[in-house]
Amino acid sequence: MQRFFWLAVLVITFLTMDSFAQLSPGFSAKEYADFLGITAAPVQDTAFTNGIPKNPSLVKIYESPIVGLENKWYLWVDQEKKKAWLNIRGTANTPTSWLANFYAAMIPAKGTLQIRDDYRFDYTLSPDPKAAVHVGWTLATGALAETLIPKMDSLYGSGYRDFIISGHSQGGAIAYLMTAYINYLKSQGRWTDPIRIKTYCSAAPKPGNLFFAYHYEFLTQGGWAFNVVNAADWVPEVPFSIQTIQDFNSTNPFTDASEFIKKQKFPQRLIFKKVYNRLNKPTRNAQRNFEKYLGFYAGKQVKKTLPSYQSPIYSPSNHFTRAGNFIVLQPNIEYWKRYPEEKEKVFKHHGLRPYYFLLKAQFEEDLK
Repeated sequence: MQRFFWLAVLVITFLTMDSFAQLSPGFSAKEYADFLGITAAPVQDTAFTNGIPKNPSLVKIYESPIVGLENKWYLWVDQEKKKAWLNIRGTANTPTSWLANFYAAMIPAKGTLQIRDDYRFDYTLSPDPKAAVHVGWTLATGALAETLIPKMDSLYGSGYRDFIISGHSQGGAIAYLMTAYINYLKSQGRWTDPIRIKTYCSAAPKPGNLFFAYHYEFLTQGGWAFNVVNAADWVPEVPFSIQTIQDFNSTNPFTDASEFIKKQKFPQRLIFKKVYNRLNKPTRNAQRNFEKYLGFYAGKQVKKTLPSYQSPIYSPSNHFTRAGNFIVLQPNIEYWKRYPEEKEKVFKHHGLRPYYFLLKAQFEEDLK
């Protein structure tokens, strides 16, 4: 009788284990498929989303107001498993939404943004003073955090400990920064019980410089964050990146080249100085031009939408780099037959359907 009792306990345990399974590290094709489903669900354009199934276990319980530069997020939950998806919308087809992308100067990864007269976003996305991030997407992160963090607090109070941060395209870029921000709040003890944070960026562009990427990868190492990329998609290749001698760690042979040049004999010194200036000045001037047009000029347009917004001091850098662990969806012969190159359709490989097609082709067994 006792053996039967313990056997029954084991059977019940195994049957219910999946219902109470905690969020675990590592890329899951099923989780990413769930992400594509909830991202497609609110989209009215069936040409963009047709054929992408939604997991019926996921229920939308909140839709944020449009804030910042027309930014928005959705809250989906698996109520049985106590798992929450914080899904950030990508670029909308409006000039203001696109402005968030083109407002592409860099700012320090720790600072303050005055978004409205009654709302200031104090943020730490990396404690490294050399780390810098995209200003437009940081503004969007701050605007969304005003509702997103209180919703997390509410879910935490209801017993939720598993949170997935996600977004496609611009939403993925913001998801990078939101992940860093939430991890900072976690490190400061905002939630007393341990919470698990996992991130699925999708088709996300580059969010910041190398020193931000280092910190982000340190935070999420061990399989807690991914950027899923279609190798045919150009969006993850932007923003433009310019590396100057100021973008290296302090100890390097390039920044102090002037000292080396001074020690050379007269003819060699002139030659070295001329070559050094020709290599250094073009990248430095290019960085200044990017800061001028994608920072100061774009910032003036931002103030037309957000009159109380105060432009921050920009970082003298434009060295955008990819960040985090990448899951590359590699186009195959069948993909190119269905999605042949058409130069006039610049977002052909960026949509959800091409991503879902490649996910099924590459992870067919995992999706069963």
